[in-house]
Amino acid sequence: MGVVINLEEEKKDKGKEALTNLLELVQNDLDKVNQTIMQKMQSPVALIPQLAGHLIASGGKRLRPMLTLASSRLCGYEGDRHIQLATCVEFIHSATLLHDDVVDKSELRRGEDTANAIWGNKASVLVGDFLFSRSFELMTEDGSLEVLKILSNASSIIAEGEVMQLVTANDTDTTEEAYMEVICAKTAALFAAACEIGGVISERPKSECDALMSYGKNLGIIFQLIDDVLDYSAEQKTLGKTIGDDFLEGKITLPIVLAFRRGTDEEREFWKRTMEDLDQKDGDLEHAIELMNKYDALTDTIERARHYSKIAQDALAIFPDNEYRKSLIGILDFCINRAY
Repeated sequence: MGVVINLEEEKKDKGKEALTNLLELVQNDLDKVNQTIMQKMQSPVALIPQLAGHLIASGGKRLRPMLTLASSRLCGYEGDRHIQLATCVEFIHSATLLHDDVVDKSELRRGEDTANAIWGNKASVLVGDFLFSRSFELMTEDGSLEVLKILSNASSIIAEGEVMQLVTANDTDTTEEAYMEVICAKTAALFAAACEIGGVISERPKSECDALMSYGKNLGIIFQLIDDVLDYSAEQKTLGKTIGDDFLEGKITLPIVLAFRRGTDEEREFWKRTMEDLDQKDGDLEHAIELMNKYDALTDTIERARHYSKIAQDALAIFPDNEYRKSLIGILDFCINRAY
């Protein structure tokens, strides 16, 4: 009797295995990062560690700091600067999440109430500012002007990306190029910086630092592309999110861009009504997903992600074929396979 293999489950398992492998490689370092996070987010103002701790302890994978740890080890780093810098990366990420949830009026993150849903917008924004400030303290404590330049530049680019996204919100004329510019800034910049600093503190040649930056940037693009697909996927339920949040907010992502460009005049009017005017009725979300499937907008977004995965993998070819390189390549599969 033949054996039927569930390809989607196989892809999920492969992705989970890749994440597990990376975690095992950096577990000792990551434990130190988690200890440092707890120490550095303390404040005599009780609400700050309370609110920050709620976000940081809410089940995130710590992917970005793990990239700093793995990149450092890939380059043969044997010191301990990567611990504090990985903490810095996590603080920058956490600060952007707090601000994003306020801007997006989100009430759930990873299946838990958002900080702004519990403590309100003002407290969330101010604690986000605290985490940004603490991250800069950690950068200056490290003492490297090059590291400071990389991480501070990433922070400003992230802010620019958020503003760009605000400008393109509800605009169905947004091009794929404009969309890519937004996600390169708001998501990929921190992935790139998290990886690049591993090479910098290891005092590796510029070619290797640039390769790590390229890997991180393309991984960040993949991560956001798949996030945009997941927003219209039943998989969201397992992630503790509701389906179609981007649609309800009128957020223009690549699946929307592709479906709009490929649609008829009548279908474009639907997108303008629902995304620009936010005039949404019962059944509109389901119709939007139907149109995305009709024009392969979701599957083509995943294919775009596969393209960037190849670029990221090529970037790592300059490094020795060791367990760290294999694990970082595996994370590319993890990010893409989240879509299944």
